[in-house]
Amino acid sequence: MTNYRYVIVGGGQTAASAVEGIRARDAEGSILLLAAEPELPYERPPLSKQLWLTDKPVAEVFPHTAAYYADNKVTLKLGAAATAIDAQRHAVRDAQGGEYGYGKLLLATGGTPRKLPIPGGDLPGLCYFRTLADYRMLRAASGAGKTAVVVGGGFIGSEIAAALVSQGVQVTMIFQDGWLGARVFPQPLGEALTAHYRGKGVRMLTGDAPAKIEARGAGFTLSTRSMTTPSGAALDADLVVVGIGIAPNLDLGRAAGLEAGDGIVVNEYLQTSNPDIYAAGDVAYFPEAGLGPRRIEHWDCAATHGTHAGGNMAGAGAKFEAMPMFFSDLFEFGYEAAGEVDSRLDTVADWQEEFKTGVIYYLRDNKLRGAMLCNVWGKVDEARALIRQGVGAAQVKGAIAFA
Repeated sequence: MTNYRYVIVGGGQTAASAVEGIRARDAEGSILLLAAEPELPYERPPLSKQLWLTDKPVAEVFPHTAAYYADNKVTLKLGAAATAIDAQRHAVRDAQGGEYGYGKLLLATGGTPRKLPIPGGDLPGLCYFRTLADYRMLRAASGAGKTAVVVGGGFIGSEIAAALVSQGVQVTMIFQDGWLGARVFPQPLGEALTAHYRGKGVRMLTGDAPAKIEARGAGFTLSTRSMTTPSGAALDADLVVVGIGIAPNLDLGRAAGLEAGDGIVVNEYLQTSNPDIYAAGDVAYFPEAGLGPRRIEHWDCAATHGTHAGGNMAGAGAKFEAMPMFFSDLFEFGYEAAGEVDSRLDTVADWQEEFKTGVIYYLRDNKLRGAMLCNVWGKVDEARALIRQGVGAAQVKGAIAFA
């Protein structure tokens, strides 16, 4: 068994940032990065955004090159999923039979796409969009004249639909909610964006879900539950892309005896119930300062969590007090947001141009909990400050100047 001072399990932004956090405090301690994917750690947001809509090269999704890891004395073991943690022995095993000792361990295991529990939900060729390999496959299969059904109206579904349209693909979206982004957008904005997608040529089947998927030559036939298509016929498509959320990868932590619920439970230092094991990013259920415990599946949380956990593994002993933000681009509509952005909360909309430019404030018990900045840029820190202050409904309108 080879021993390391630090072992990082995961291959995303959290893992890459954790290396930075460790090296900021400890220039020499040995590091092993153990990742299930064969790629260097990479950022996921460009896979459904910039790689489709700009000239951004694929190489830019990697925060660091192989040379960076070599220069920083990081041992990379890629394409080797961790399979077990022996917390008593301070050891990790991988699928290839390797065993590695650790002083401190970080679980940055992310999540796995949720699958459609229907006949044909596991057909080869269905794209449960998540990885760089998924992007490469989908991009190669896309092009003018192709057809696609996108299942899901959340972050991934709405971004991928816009990306495919940019490549000339004829897109149909199907999702159970009444409007796009129903979990985050208030109904008036969500309905306006749904109409905007229709205006871009996207066929929107709301309030519906797939019932069965069958192979059709090189493509697929998808039947809906309520058969809401105008002809009542099933949908034929060259591509089916599914984005209905992820399930955090908890099995490794649970089997090691770590406390877990919706995610692996960590304290304000990002330590699990075992003080030598940390968790960060999509998999971590953490006590967000001022907002209470939750799990956040966004890039900024992964990046800040990773840096912070790495620093604490190396002895920083600092509480995590950041408020992660998130962002999206849906055709011409882009936004940045911070705090608790949930359409079930009370909302106050402050529009300069309705459904295009403005700020939506989200309140619970008359206190500001979150803010969405719609085509308003450079104001996230102002939003964070207002959320931390817990300002009331009467004070929010006009609190962020953007005109």
